[in-house]
Amino acid sequence: MIPILDPRPQIEAHWAELNAAIQKVLRSGSFILGPEEQAFEREAADYLGARHAVGLNSGTDALVIALRALGLGPGDEVITTPFTFFATVEAISQVGATPVLADIEADSFNLDPDSVLRAITPRTRAILPVHLFGRPCDLDRLGALARTHGLHLVEDCAQAFGAGWKGRKAGGFGAFGCFSFFPTKNLGACGDAGMLTTDDDALADRARMLRAHGSRVKYHNEAVGCNSRLDELQAAMLRIKLPHLDRWNAQRRAVAASYRDALAGLAGLVLPELVDGHVFHQFTVRVQDGRRDQVQAALAEAGIQTMVYYPVLVHRMQLYLETHAATRCPVAEQAAAEVLSLPIWPEFQAVPTVAAALRAL
Repeated sequence: MIPILDPRPQIEAHWAELNAAIQKVLRSGSFILGPEEQAFEREAADYLGARHAVGLNSGTDALVIALRALGLGPGDEVITTPFTFFATVEAISQVGATPVLADIEADSFNLDPDSVLRAITPRTRAILPVHLFGRPCDLDRLGALARTHGLHLVEDCAQAFGAGWKGRKAGGFGAFGCFSFFPTKNLGACGDAGMLTTDDDALADRARMLRAHGSRVKYHNEAVGCNSRLDELQAAMLRIKLPHLDRWNAQRRAVAASYRDALAGLAGLVLPELVDGHVFHQFTVRVQDGRRDQVQAALAEAGIQTMVYYPVLVHRMQLYLETHAATRCPVAEQAAAEVLSLPIWPEFQAVPTVAAALRAL
């Protein structure tokens, strides 16, 4: 079976360093907010070009804490995409705000700025774009919308660590950038882990307060926060991996280019564009003419694992059926019925096998 992702080559290639880092942490006796976590915050901030990086225990918490730090809550609206992992919209609901769903662009799968503009109301407080599959959103247009209408821009960069927009790293264009280091991500930990970035000193201070039960000083709690801290073991392993990320992302782009060459001209298959800054967390094609499920089943029979991200749009989920009954996102609806993600990771070498299987269908 060709899996959708195989993280083992990275682990094997850096086994000695990772093992040494783990032993160093275990023998230090410092496991929470220690020197490894602090060093990783500095190194990640430098890499991303951010003033502050705040280590957390998940990308979901990064979203929640970012929205809470901005003071969003009941009565506020946040515009985002229906074509995303549930955590994006879940975070909005967790702080008591109302998610408003705008449609996506057909080519990028990212938020359509024109649809965002139509969704803005007097209650809108923020725009939350998702850099889906590793492709940056149109940050020029979305940033301009946020500035014109006095809105916060919060970037969901869970799938886009290292992605870039016109020479700058994703995550540095809004009030916050929110990152996940879930093991499947381009920069993946060996468990749950996350981070947010900001250039605002006051927002960084509030985020650090919220991640530690709402306290800046132990036992002096100022707000109802949460327990969301990047642990030393994950930070130590992420520090080993970070210097290799640009090479790994370049390898992902090379795999994507190979896919595009091998699948060029195949009828009924729409390939993702190889645009600047795209780091191909996923290589996601469109299978047209209602054949997606048939193609996926045939590839599975050929020993090739694929995934559908995401088959159920947010407003079609049971939780939001009533509140979002009037939501219409036809481009996202079509994408949900057509998308299929093919195997990809930096060391992937089976593009000819996958392409041959697709051409044989």
